[in-house]
Amino acid sequence: MNISGTTALVTGGGSGLGEATARLLANRGARVAVLDLDVKRAEAVAESIGGKCIEVDVANESAVNNAVNNAEQLLGSAPRVVVNCAGIGLAARVVGRESKLSVDVFEKTINVNLLGTYYVMSHAAKLMMALDPLDNGERGVIINTSSVAWQDGQIGQSAYSASKGAIASMTLPVAREFAQSAIRVMAIAPGLFNTPMMEGLPEEVTKKIAAEVPFPQRLGNPEEFALLVTQIVENQYLNGTNIRIDGAVRLAPK
Repeated sequence: MNISGTTALVTGGGSGLGEATARLLANRGARVAVLDLDVKRAEAVAESIGGKCIEVDVANESAVNNAVNNAEQLLGSAPRVVVNCAGIGLAARVVGRESKLSVDVFEKTINVNLLGTYYVMSHAAKLMMALDPLDNGERGVIINTSSVAWQDGQIGQSAYSASKGAIASMTLPVAREFAQSAIRVMAIAPGLFNTPMMEGLPEEVTKKIAAEVPFPQRLGNPEEFALLVTQIVENQYLNGTNIRIDGAVRLAPK
């Protein structure tokens, strides 16, 4: 799919991987709707790229429905490119100190990461299916964000790994379902990236983490994630699979 002139929706577009994705898609000529719970950051990104800002809590299905429909109105058509980057990375042991359980962390993580992704994908695909096919026959592409924790989950990441593993696991069946509508579905599993989640760590901790990456021995840049998004959009034969982008890192137990 040619990115120039197309419509795109990016969740979590106010910062990190989502922001880099929104910026690169806009730079390639797409009309971009930036969706985020942090409306101030989303507004700043949208304004700087000539896009549209929409505030949304992805864990709320009715809010997602309204946001996706609003994006269609603001962009002039349903999005042909949808990138789900909204998510949280809470950590907690299943049974912690003094036998405290972390059910609340598990529920919140699943609601935001998994259900949020599913809600956006579902409501966006419904609109996308009504679009006329492009010259190459396809209607659009949906790219969800998994994580290397899907396969390399560390201690304390049971909730996060479960949410990201589910995103990875649903990629193929949804791609098979949406194939009849000429909509591709992909997932990206990023490793250790320089996002706000990492930026809050002490410098010595960040250096130790980066040293675990075989090559290049550093944290990933959000722009590299965004580049992979554009490559997926442009390569029609990429469908129904998960791509790790991680510098060959494999996470240790802790």
